Amino acid sequence: MFERLLIANRGEIAVRVIRTAKEMGIKTIAVYSDADRDAMHVRYADEAYNLPGTTVRDSYLNTERILEIIQRSGAQAVHPGYGFFSENTDFARAIESTGVVFVGPPPEAIEIMGDKISSRIAATAAGVAGVPGTTEVLKSADEIVAFGENHGWPLAIKAAYGGGGRGMRVVNSASEAAEALASAQREALGAFGRDECYVERYLTWPRHVEMQIIGDAYDTTLWLGERDCSCQRRHQKLIEESPAPDFPDDMRSKMGEAAVKVARACGYRNAGTVEFLYQDGAFYFLEMNTRLQVEHPITEAVTGLDLVELQLRIAAGERLPLSQDQISHNGHAIEIRLNAEDPSGGRFVPSPGPITRFERPDGPGIRTDAGYEAGDAVSQYYDNLIAKLVVWAPDRERAIAKAIRALRETKLEGVTTTIPADLAILEHPDFHTAQHSTKWVEDRLDLSALTAPPITATSEETTTPTEVVAEVNGKRVAVKLFLSELVAPTPTNVPSPRRDTPAPRAARTQGPASKVGGGSGAVTVPMQGTVVKIAVQIGQEINVGDTVIVLEAMKMENSILAERAGTVSEIRVKPGDTVGTGDVVATIA
Repeated sequence: MFERLLIANRGEIAVRVIRTAKEMGIKTIAVYSDADRDAMHVRYADEAYNLPGTTVRDSYLNTERILEIIQRSGAQAVHPGYGFFSENTDFARAIESTGVVFVGPPPEAIEIMGDKISSRIAATAAGVAGVPGTTEVLKSADEIVAFGENHGWPLAIKAAYGGGGRGMRVVNSASEAAEALASAQREALGAFGRDECYVERYLTWPRHVEMQIIGDAYDTTLWLGERDCSCQRRHQKLIEESPAPDFPDDMRSKMGEAAVKVARACGYRNAGTVEFLYQDGAFYFLEMNTRLQVEHPITEAVTGLDLVELQLRIAAGERLPLSQDQISHNGHAIEIRLNAEDPSGGRFVPSPGPITRFERPDGPGIRTDAGYEAGDAVSQYYDNLIAKLVVWAPDRERAIAKAIRALRETKLEGVTTTIPADLAILEHPDFHTAQHSTKWVEDRLDLSALTAPPITATSEETTTPTEVVAEVNGKRVAVKLFLSELVAPTPTNVPSPRRDTPAPRAARTQGPASKVGGGSGAVTVPMQGTVVKIAVQIGQEINVGDTVIVLEAMKMENSILAERAGTVSEIRVKPGDTVGTGDVVATIA
C-alpha cells in the first residue's frame, strides 16, 4: 500500500479521500489555490502545497505545477477526486510517466470513456445502445441544425470531456444553435480545460439511472447497484437515491450487465459509473464517468463498502475482495446536495460568501460529507457544493422522512443554500410516488413562491501577505506570512449601492440558466463573478429581457438581463473582469 497520497482536488471530495486514507495509515498531501489557502481540505491533510492563482485554470488545472509538487512531496499516488483532471487522459499519462500511480482507470480507458463521443462508439460496439447522437466533435452550429432537422428537436449539446451537467445546453430550435454551442464550449473549457462538444437527442421525460461498477487488474468487474439521479436543475443533480424507486428487478440486472459490458469493452479498472436514461421500460447508454461520482456515498450506505478504500487497494495492485454474488444491498439511501445557491422563485442563483454557522444534523443513519466549516468562505471561482447530506433507513418512506428531519435540523448560514428547494422536492407527492424525471424540477415542480431566509451582515476576515525573515535550524530563510485583517460588516448577497448609482431592484431569473438584471437604467450584478461575454454595444437599442453580459460564477454561466428598454449608453466592464455584488456593469438611457 502507498505511504504518501496526493489529492489533486479540493472541497468535500478532497476531505472524503483524506479521511479514508488516514484510516488506512496513508500520509495525505493536499494542494490548494490562493483562494483556498485556509480551506478545510488543507487543514485536514498532513501536508499542503500551494498552486499559485485563484482561477481553476491557473491552479487546479496547472499540470506542470502539480507534477512539481508530486516530486517535491514524495507522493507515490495521486487521487484526482471528481471534476478538474479526473477524466483527463493527458493528466493521467503525465502522472504515470513519473512512476507515480494514478488512482483511477488506465489512461487508455479514460481516452475511450472519458471522451463522451468515443464512449458512445465503444458502448455500441459492446452491444449497448445509446441515445441517438453524433460521434464527431462539433465544428459549427450548422451541424447542430442539420442534426435537429433530421432527428427532431429539442437537442442536447454536451461537453465531450466533461460531466456533472457542465458544458451542456438544450437547443429547442435552429435559431438557438449558435449561441448554445458557444456557451457550452466556454463553460467546458473553463471547467475541464477542453471545449470539444457533441450533440444528441433530448428525451422528453426520462429518468437518470446510473450503475456503479468497479474492476481490478485481474479481470474481475462488478456492478454494485444503481442510483436514481433524476432530480436535477440545469442538468445538475440535486437529490440522488439508491436503489432506484419503482424500478423492476429484471431491468436492474440487465442494466448492471450492460454496465459491465461497457466497462470490459475499454479494459476498465478502478471505480466508475455507467449512466443510462430510462424511459418507457427501456434504457439507453448515456455516458461513462471514469471516476468516483459525487453520489457514491449512497452506494456505500446500501452495500456497506468503502469505495475510496477499494479504489486505493485496486490502484496498489490488490484484487477485489468479493465476487458479484457476494454483493448485497440493504435498505434505502438518499443523498441531498447542499449547494451555495439561492433557489428563491426557482432561480438557483449562485450565492458565494462566508459561512457564519454550520451545524450538522445527527442521529442514526445520518452522514454529512462537507468541504466547509463555519468560518470558511465559499468562493465564486469553484463549484458551489458545500456538503452532501446522506441518510439511510430500512425502506424508502422512512429514508425520506429522515432526510426531511435532517434538513430541518441543519443550520447553514452566511450564504443562501438549496435546502428550501430540497425540502420542496422531498415533500412533493410526485417524489413519493416516483413520478419525477430529469425535467420534473424545472417543468413541473412549482418553486415560484419559494423564498430563502435573508442573509445578515457579517464581519469577514481577509489575509494580507507580509514578508519576514526567519531562522530555521540556523539557516536564514525569507518567508511570507498571511495575517488576518478584519473587514467591516457587509451583507453577503444583498446588492449595495456602488459609486453614485441608484440601488438595484431584486434580481430576476428565467430560462434554464440564471438570467438576472438590475433596476432602472443601471444594470447591476447580484453576485460575485467573472465577465465572460459582452452581448451589447454602446448605442445599441435593447428590449426588456435582452442579455447585457454573461457572468460566470461558481462554474455556471448567468445571463444578466436588461429590465428596461432603451439605448445602451455605457459599458463599464470587459471580458475577464471580476465584478462584485451590486456592481454596475452597464447603463441604459
